[in-house]
Amino acid sequence: MQNTKIAIIGLGYVGLPLAVEFGKLYPTVGFDIDQERVDELSKGHDRTLEVTDDYLQEVIKSSTKQAGISFSTQAAAMADCNYFIVTVPTPTDKNNHPVLTPLIKASETIGKLLKKGDIVIYESTVYPGLTEEECVPVLEQVSGLKYNSDFFVGYSPERINPGDKEHTLTKILKVTSGSTPEVADKVDQLYQSVIVAGTHKAPSIKVAEAAKVIENSQRDINIAFVNELAKIFEHLDIDTQAVLEAAGTKWNFLPFKPGLVGGHCIGVDPYYLAQKAQEAGYNPEIILAGRRMNDGMGAWVASQIVKLMIKKGQTVSQSSILCLGVTFKENCPDIRNTKAIDVINELADYGCTVDVYDPWADKAEVKHEYGLELINSYSIQAYDAIVLNVAHNEFKTLDVASLKKGDNTVVYDIKAVWDEDLVDGRL
Repeated sequence: MQNTKIAIIGLGYVGLPLAVEFGKLYPTVGFDIDQERVDELSKGHDRTLEVTDDYLQEVIKSSTKQAGISFSTQAAAMADCNYFIVTVPTPTDKNNHPVLTPLIKASETIGKLLKKGDIVIYESTVYPGLTEEECVPVLEQVSGLKYNSDFFVGYSPERINPGDKEHTLTKILKVTSGSTPEVADKVDQLYQSVIVAGTHKAPSIKVAEAAKVIENSQRDINIAFVNELAKIFEHLDIDTQAVLEAAGTKWNFLPFKPGLVGGHCIGVDPYYLAQKAQEAGYNPEIILAGRRMNDGMGAWVASQIVKLMIKKGQTVSQSSILCLGVTFKENCPDIRNTKAIDVINELADYGCTVDVYDPWADKAEVKHEYGLELINSYSIQAYDAIVLNVAHNEFKTLDVASLKKGDNTVVYDIKAVWDEDLVDGRL
């Protein structure tokens, strides 16, 4: 695709890997409003660990006029780009309503640079219709150009799985779409040039938007089901993991496990679909029920830990607890919307002194986002309870016995990775 120059707006877990892959073939500008982030990327370091420093530095050093990557906080650096790809976050507020501010701000920034013939592609997860109902009017108003006459739009939902080194960007089939058939072809061809796994061209932008939001909603609901099973089996004094292992011997049983559902996608995206459904006059009962179940798991887990402590004769309000892990998933530094914090805060509300250790999380970021001070080491004392929140590799072979005060210490394994004989409770 000759004369292609790409701008990536938002350099997080989604934007950076995309910018690096496009930068190998096309002149690519990575734009972000965070100066510190841009500075570190320009030096060849990615704190999210989605792109290795060696790989990033290789692409930067090999940059030429025909291909390469640069990073900037200045919108003017994107002035001569003809493809603008938006990869900003789409969070929810405290009431679980979609927050569109990052999308709107990104659209305003692009609108000031739009030229005739340019194509804007959104990757951020949205509800069906949002791209054309909310973003396009901003592009038109700011640019003074007309949609599908002067400029065009595409939607290609991100499918990044943070921390996953097997299912990386180029190895995951990409859904694409465009505002006209011709633009849909162009968008599809652009992604085909870097996505080894191939592409699927959706018939419309709305279909592509809907496909993305139901991917995560489906997973959320399935996890909610096994979380409810965990609660039921706790009442029946049955080992949930043993039940799932037995049921999993059937060829078509889906292998979902109970747990804490956080992160920037699964714990958020269903609310976007629910919002749009409610605006259309339909109350999505299953989706919201699943969300309520999963959002309440942190408090429920904490209550189970406290019950076990009481059964062992401990005074809960004077106890010391070690929580291992604060990121939203294993072997990944991402702390966005982590539900491990729910367990930690609930235990603190019971009057416990809670130490939290996580070798993957950035201490300053955790302090800023959650007001929580991470400890430097978990071996400085013995504890009344030990809780595995996140199954980082470093924790799987941990000598749990060395951290126990005595026989009445409670060991709770949320991720069910420790030997059953070592724990007092698990999901």
